[in-house]
Amino acid sequence: MGSARAGRGHTRDEVARTAMRILDEYGLPDLTMRRLAAALEVQPSALYWHFPNKQSLLAELSDRIVAEVDSGSADPEWAARVRAEAFALRAALLAHRDGAELVASTFALGLGSRAAQHRLAAAIAAGGFDDESVQRATAVLLHFVLGHVLHEQQRQQYRDLGVQVTGIDEPRQDEASDAEFVFGVELLVGGLQLRRGHG
Repeated sequence: MGSARAGRGHTRDEVARTAMRILDEYGLPDLTMRRLAAALEVQPSALYWHFPNKQSLLAELSDRIVAEVDSGSADPEWAARVRAEAFALRAALLAHRDGAELVASTFALGLGSRAAQHRLAAAIAAGGFDDESVQRATAVLLHFVLGHVLHEQQRQQYRDLGVQVTGIDEPRQDEASDAEFVFGVELLVGGLQLRRGHG
């Protein structure tokens, strides 16, 4: 029955969209091939027509999340572009449950596109930095964004489970997290500006 259903029906896009819905509803640990197959009413083996393994499926989801990044910035000033790209990447990651963990793990495995790095690198390169500085600054900024959002999403998961999160009161948590993110980006951009001034 599974192969018949797969043959008459589900495209790669449909499989990926269903996987994204499971991710958003249940989280990354519960996004299994078995659960995905059940949601599509096929046998798990039918999924491998579109994705040879789970890692390739997760890479596709990572690419889709990163593809949602839209800084909307046409600012010719490089520092403004860097800020806009960092904020847009954070927004795209926060739009999906466990988005940061998924994208970070995909990057760590060397899978998926490098669109996020390319966007950040292009913004930094507009400041006239040498290639090595662009590469290193891009890696640092990308790691900061992923790490910060991962922390945000973990805290939110704990709150959803009713676990008491110590520190800042919950009503102020989002505001504090926003402020910390802005501070971190400004610190990195400021460091680049200082380096540029000494170049």
